[in-house]
Amino acid sequence: MSLLAHSAEDPADNRAYLLNNGTARRYHSAVTESVTRISAKIAATAQPFTGITVDGLTPTVSGIDLDSPLHDAAAALDELEEVYLRDAVYFHHPRYLAHLNCPVVIPALVGEAVLSAVNSSLDTWDQSAGGTLIERRLIDWTAERIGLGEAADGIFTSGGSQSNLQAMLLARDEACRRELSREGSPASPKFSAPLEQGGPPSRLTDVLPRLRILTSECSHFSIRKSATLLGMGAEAVISVPSDDTKRMRTDALAAELARCQSDGLIPMAVVATAGTTDFGSIDPLPEIAGLCAGYGAWMHVDAAYGCGLLVSRRRALLTGIERADSVTVDYHKSFFQPVSSSAILVRDRTTLRHVTYHAEYLNPRRMVEQRIPNQVDKSIQTTRRFDALKLWLTLRIMGAQAVGELFDEVIDRAADAWKLLHDDPRFEVVVEPRLSTLVFRYVPSTDQDPDLSDRVNLHAREALFASGAAIVAGTVVDGRHYLKFTLLNPETTLEDIATVLDLIAEHAGSFLAEQPRPALSAR
Repeated sequence: MSLLAHSAEDPADNRAYLLNNGTARRYHSAVTESVTRISAKIAATAQPFTGITVDGLTPTVSGIDLDSPLHDAAAALDELEEVYLRDAVYFHHPRYLAHLNCPVVIPALVGEAVLSAVNSSLDTWDQSAGGTLIERRLIDWTAERIGLGEAADGIFTSGGSQSNLQAMLLARDEACRRELSREGSPASPKFSAPLEQGGPPSRLTDVLPRLRILTSECSHFSIRKSATLLGMGAEAVISVPSDDTKRMRTDALAAELARCQSDGLIPMAVVATAGTTDFGSIDPLPEIAGLCAGYGAWMHVDAAYGCGLLVSRRRALLTGIERADSVTVDYHKSFFQPVSSSAILVRDRTTLRHVTYHAEYLNPRRMVEQRIPNQVDKSIQTTRRFDALKLWLTLRIMGAQAVGELFDEVIDRAADAWKLLHDDPRFEVVVEPRLSTLVFRYVPSTDQDPDLSDRVNLHAREALFASGAAIVAGTVVDGRHYLKFTLLNPETTLEDIATVLDLIAEHAGSFLAEQPRPALSAR
């Protein structure tokens, strides 16, 4: 039995489960046992997935009686093997090639262990102390890497979707403030809750429906979701066409901005993407910045994926990002951090006032006068984990250059994989990558019927997933089904990629062999 074991007949003092100075040895034993098991599991993992199905695993999980505790950490870990660890998707495996899930660096895992045990909450200084200063220093460091200037600030978030939501909230409220001021209406300093902040309801009711967000057709769906959550509706998002390389067309953006102006609409924000989810494409940031300046639109750069370029030898690909009003970064993508680790950065720290609310029990206004730093003043969250610690230890142990070199490796590998796909007659590839994603599809050699190609590629992906030998993603391009490699693991070799392509072709060939042959027409 482990140190956290008790008999069901005579349960020990429940306080034995609490981490404190009296139970530190028990904590050490339990955590050591779990780390020993997971390290052995990772070392023995031969493929990224077992191929378990929903129907196959559901009865096992549903059969657990959560009202009958095991009173033993070792027994619970044994059970966890059956319900989770055995069939988990292991992103560290070199043939996991699907979504933007990265293998994680060990220094960040050290940080994860520390932050979960101490359990600081980063909303106020009196709950975090040094944690507040560490997070602020990392925000400053990131803003410096972006080039946002001395007035920049930001906050850690749960992920890119939340970062994009907060950016759109700030852009909305800045647009409302500016528009009401321009029209001579009394303007509240913030409009996060327009009907409660003193802004004139009749004028705001007129302004809000006129707000528009312009973004590439390849941008992340969270932009439309943000518009909906902010009360604007998905129809407030204008989709701007992309070019053959899947970058936003600035001529189309200019035309849409002009149309907004002529129609009496307000271009609240333009969202440029530095690393689209499907294609890794980077919109033309300098040109977009110029258009935003000309029309007075907030420029947001969603660099959730491409933020790794900030520490890469390819930093020049982000030229123009320094002109943004806000930037989303996801360290849990191209900085190799465990989920969650994201941030929203802003050029002008005063715009964060749109998410500032004071509560007497938490962050009363007098704390501002006393210069007490409460991070909740900048966040749409209250309680927040100390996720910044993972990045802090990564930079202090590995260094930024080492992180950048890892990201450069996967970009190099994607370039080699593109050549492999481009030269392979079994496949067609959509666009040469700028980052580390490749969108492609198997092309049946016996029939070019597009519907058959769709079915072949859907089957190949599903069959590969069911085998567990490799995992690839899928997407739709111009109404047709494609496959997608997302490379974020420096351990993935070109040989791994070639093997996965052969497996895809094998599954596709088996599917085609089972299709009925078309009947010969009578003469």
